[in-house]
Amino acid sequence: MNYGHEVKFCSANPCFLEVYHAPTTCFSNAWIACQIINGFAVNIYSFQVLMNMRIVLLLLSVCSETVFCFSRGKVEVACGDMTPQHGVSDPSTKDPPFNIKADKSQFSPGDEIKVTLSMASSEGKHYFKGFLIEARNAGDLNEIVGSFKLISPDISQLLKCDNKEGSAVSHTSDSHKTEVQVIWVAPSDSPSSVQFLVTVARGYKEFWVKIPGPVVSQNGIQTTTSTILSRLFTSEGCGSSKSCLRDPVGCDPQNDTACHFLSFSALGSSVMFELSGSAEGYVSFALSQDKWMGNDDVYLCIRDTNRVDIKAAYVSGRTHPIISSQNILKDTAWRLSDGVIQCSFRRDIHLPPENLNRFNLDQKYYLFMAHGRAEDGRTHRHDRQPLISTYRAAITGPPEDLTGSRSPLLIKYHGAFMLIAWTSTVSAGVIMARYFKPDWPERNILGQKVWFQLHRMLMTITVLLTLVGFVLPFMYRGGWSKRAGIHPYLGCVVIALAVIQPVMALFRPEPDASRRYIFNWMHFGTGTVAQVVAVITIFLGTHQQALSLPAPWSTGVLAFILVWFVLANLVLEVHRRGFLPIVNKHRLWIRPVKGRGRKSL
Repeated sequence: MNYGHEVKFCSANPCFLEVYHAPTTCFSNAWIACQIINGFAVNIYSFQVLMNMRIVLLLLSVCSETVFCFSRGKVEVACGDMTPQHGVSDPSTKDPPFNIKADKSQFSPGDEIKVTLSMASSEGKHYFKGFLIEARNAGDLNEIVGSFKLISPDISQLLKCDNKEGSAVSHTSDSHKTEVQVIWVAPSDSPSSVQFLVTVARGYKEFWVKIPGPVVSQNGIQTTTSTILSRLFTSEGCGSSKSCLRDPVGCDPQNDTACHFLSFSALGSSVMFELSGSAEGYVSFALSQDKWMGNDDVYLCIRDTNRVDIKAAYVSGRTHPIISSQNILKDTAWRLSDGVIQCSFRRDIHLPPENLNRFNLDQKYYLFMAHGRAEDGRTHRHDRQPLISTYRAAITGPPEDLTGSRSPLLIKYHGAFMLIAWTSTVSAGVIMARYFKPDWPERNILGQKVWFQLHRMLMTITVLLTLVGFVLPFMYRGGWSKRAGIHPYLGCVVIALAVIQPVMALFRPEPDASRRYIFNWMHFGTGTVAQVVAVITIFLGTHQQALSLPAPWSTGVLAFILVWFVLANLVLEVHRRGFLPIVNKHRLWIRPVKGRGRKSL
């Protein structure tokens, strides 16, 4: 008699549903077993079916024992490549939502270091189920180093990897976890630097393999190995646990690829630095005694194909940085992602005297941040004006959330003075002389017509602002700028014409002199040329790196001012020629009469 019943035991994922590190062999056997079960209807009168069922039960008993062991974290089979033996899925390519921290950055043989694996964010699933923690030689990641001790034996257990007892730690069950802490013990034959690696699983299809953790170094031994950062930097802790300098203000490098970020925090006798920014070739920062480029302690993260070189350098002036031949950086690590270069390193606060041009980190310095292109390891000029901190920051002092600017104060004053002079005072002075001579015919100021005194005052202010504004860039640059294009050359033309105008006015003939018209045309022509060249120079100046003005808004505002001035002159010129009479409040038509001031008709 055939009842037609199917066994439903294997209708879901066979053997490995929510199981971590189950072996491929078990998966294959279980799949076959399930196919046997689902492929046969149970016939109580068939001896052959009974025999098959006995075989299936035997297979399931062996398989279930293995599965039970692996769901309990007995994953020695994965010690080598640290990859879950699921056999049907690949590791996740997303940023791992976990933090891996060590409570020390340096150790001596026999020292104990607490390693913490925890959730990094609350987005999505806020837990993990399985994990595998190992410590390996940072110079040879195939070599397992040291042993572990347990802090929470209810959720973690020791494993024997590479024939070393306690050389790895894994889970004891598939329960939900948010944090695991273990103790790593440094062996007597420890290498110069050790990196912690972690594999974490949330389930059968969601897991991360060999997440790079922190690198710890042996005391008194310099390390040159750079590791890969496991995750993006974050602004979390800025102002509370670390000092940060960011552009734009308040940005987070974890979420914003356009964020240029520098953080630093004291760790015992050293300081840990983190640097991030979007760049084609390099990102860098410098410690400086002032806000001028030159004689600065520089640190660069230079992209070299698919890796990043982290170097210390020095600049003696406005030149290429000179790379240091001495290795002073420890625990270097880097990451490349979406056009963003990130690097971190640790540097001792005090260095031996032979480390020339290196600053001690227990002082206050201005911070410079810059980025640009690099070719064959050689950096080119930065793409934008460097970001300079507003004030000196104490590198080992209390954490601060620093602010800065890419536009130096002297250059800001230069731009402001020139803008006021050639779009405001000079425009008002020209309009006053050209269209307001007939006004206030009976009034004088210090023996001169009102219009003339106002015109002279406005033009004097224009010349003074131009002279002061002209000097400021030279004070900032310390000389002539070779990278400002034609802007400084046109500026020299403007300053020359601006000085010629008042000198010419001092030697002007009397109003009724026969050659007065020569002066009038020269004065008008020189002033007009000066104003046109000045406006062109200002438009070119808005694109200078040092001003760091928002484009295209700055160009739009200047264009609006220029259009306003042209329209105002056209209206006043039309009115002066009598084509646009104006009605006053008493409804009298007022029309300008040549040579007689204004007359009511």
